[in-house]
Amino acid sequence: TSSKRTLRTLFRPAALSPPVISEDSPSQKKLLAYHRGKEEQKIINQLLIDRALEVYYINMEEREERDAAPPITQLRSTVRKYFFIKYYFFFKNCVQSNPMVPIQQQWLRSMLAMVPQSLMEGRDRELLTEDLLKEVVKDYETSMQRCVLRRALVKPDLKELDKLEEEAPLPSLPLGMDFSSTWQNSYIKAKNQINSTLHILHPTMRALLDFGYTAFFNFLILDFSSSRLKGPVDCKSLKTDASLSCSKAEDKITTTWYQRVLGLFSQPEALDGVKLDQLETFFNCVAVLMSNQLKELLQRTTEAFVKLFDLEDKRRLPIFKMDLNFDENRMEFYPSLQDLEEAILFVVDCIGQTLQNFQTVRAWLMGSTETLDAELPAHIVQWAKSTLGESIRDNLEGPKQHFKCYVESYGWLVDGTAVERINRFIAEQPSFDEYT
Repeated sequence: TSSKRTLRTLFRPAALSPPVISEDSPSQKKLLAYHRGKEEQKIINQLLIDRALEVYYINMEEREERDAAPPITQLRSTVRKYFFIKYYFFFKNCVQSNPMVPIQQQWLRSMLAMVPQSLMEGRDRELLTEDLLKEVVKDYETSMQRCVLRRALVKPDLKELDKLEEEAPLPSLPLGMDFSSTWQNSYIKAKNQINSTLHILHPTMRALLDFGYTAFFNFLILDFSSSRLKGPVDCKSLKTDASLSCSKAEDKITTTWYQRVLGLFSQPEALDGVKLDQLETFFNCVAVLMSNQLKELLQRTTEAFVKLFDLEDKRRLPIFKMDLNFDENRMEFYPSLQDLEEAILFVVDCIGQTLQNFQTVRAWLMGSTETLDAELPAHIVQWAKSTLGESIRDNLEGPKQHFKCYVESYGWLVDGTAVERINRFIAEQPSFDEYT
């Protein structure tokens, strides 16, 4: 009913041109019908795009009319955008309709030549190869089409165009993989180098692993799991027991595991297959393996000791003997709470100082003084001490409250308050009944 010129009146829907009727031979008719079908399909695709654009802008126009009448500048801008998008799709179809350079058969043959012949045998694998080549050709044509389109046509920077044109991303190569050159030769070279330098598959190394497992799998340097059954223990006894247990454990390991290791390398066949220029790397591997076994034993012992003080499970918590003493008008624990904490943390240090004087096999053979690196990792020591400190503070809350109760109840008898009250009472010269 309105005479205002709008998008609905400016852009009328296009119609297909009527077919041309002519007298031709059956072959010509078939060829013309084929070309006419392709042309009609292009026109239909273009009409679909035009119709989608028209519906989009008609909806936008109706929304603007519902809210408020748009100014003439906004209408012109809308018309300009419409023409930009329409001609962009027109030129895009023109570029995409041009024939693309096909992939060269030589490239496909080169790809197949890189695949081992054993992987191409069999009917199923031939079909798989055909499917893979079709996928390669399809990806190549898609990439070439996009490349030509981006070189020949500049896409307008319009938000409306992004909504109408959704383009899937290009296939990306797997991260960390380079297919520009063959990898089989470098893989075999690296594998041979690993086999010749790490020596981990040498029979001597397997025997060494077996010795460590047999000696350490069910063994701890310190075992306080039954300490609660022994009753209260004082701090001095705790330190003494820890030092003696560590010393006995070290002697036991020396006479069992270490002697078996030295006996293994006393035999000539221990170095079978090891070349002269590989002796250093071979003995380095032996030293690392022995060090890891000793460190694992120290770590398991430390973790077992810390587990005794678990805040959530106090069934195995050790019992410590502490006295509440009164001396020189002072009431205090003996040993002090700080001394108790130091005694418990001393056990961790004692464990860490054990097994530090074992010679390496190379030093034993050469007569040098090089020792194995069996030091307990710093982060394990830090974790153990912080966990024990937290547990000790939590478990000492009971003794602290006990001590506080004594001080509050009887502290006035020893801090001079009672004497002052008596002297003041006597100075007041009370009567006999008050004395009573």
